[in-house]
Amino acid sequence: MSNVFGKRSSASDGGDHWMSVSDLMAGLMMVFLFISVALMRDAMNERDKIKEVAVTYEKTQEAIYLALVREFSEDLEKWGAEIDRNSLSLNFTAPDVLFANGKSDLTNTFELILSDFFPRYLEVLNEYKPSIQEIKIEGHTSSRWNHDSTDYEAYFNNMNLSQSRTRAVLGYVMNLDLVIKDPFTYSWVKQYVAAVGYSSSKVLKNKHGVELAQRSRRVSFRVITNAEEQIRKILGGAE
Repeated sequence: MSNVFGKRSSASDGGDHWMSVSDLMAGLMMVFLFISVALMRDAMNERDKIKEVAVTYEKTQEAIYLALVREFSEDLEKWGAEIDRNSLSLNFTAPDVLFANGKSDLTNTFELILSDFFPRYLEVLNEYKPSIQEIKIEGHTSSRWNHDSTDYEAYFNNMNLSQSRTRAVLGYVMNLDLVIKDPFTYSWVKQYVAAVGYSSSKVLKNKHGVELAQRSRRVSFRVITNAEEQIRKILGGAE
């Protein structure tokens, strides 16, 4: 009998042992479940924050575009300019008005245009400064140089030309009275306005893929908002 009872006792001990393991496994599963729920909640919160930034970005883009159109719509034709909704670029696309062929000196006409345009441009953007990451003055050329140049030589000759032209534009607008005589405006322009030359890397083409040489030679003022920076901050905070 005692042997029988002993066996029962051993079986009972084994049962208790397996019940403890089952309880432990159930507890671990609950822990993993809570962790999964927490991670899903964080991911959803992160997604919602990014979505909120994206929506705000779209609204800001549209607001800046409409503000530029309201301010400059009556001047675009006489300036030979246009506003691109998607890139928030105001493009000066009449190359003969901007510079002499192959030169980086501003024409008198372009100086007059910039003297009128840039102070008003800053005034329009003043309301949106918290959302602005950078303003790029972009110089673009056609792919042409002279007939004896290789593609490589033409590209880098045009690179030097486009960079010289945008530096000339930046130098001119920074020396306008509105900028040079106002320390705050001068500091802001110095910090946020950059001059970039793209050579022929972004030529304009017609629907058949043929380069539009005249229109490709242009100068653009492009607004870049800080939406991407805000999203990176969200992702960095999540880490």
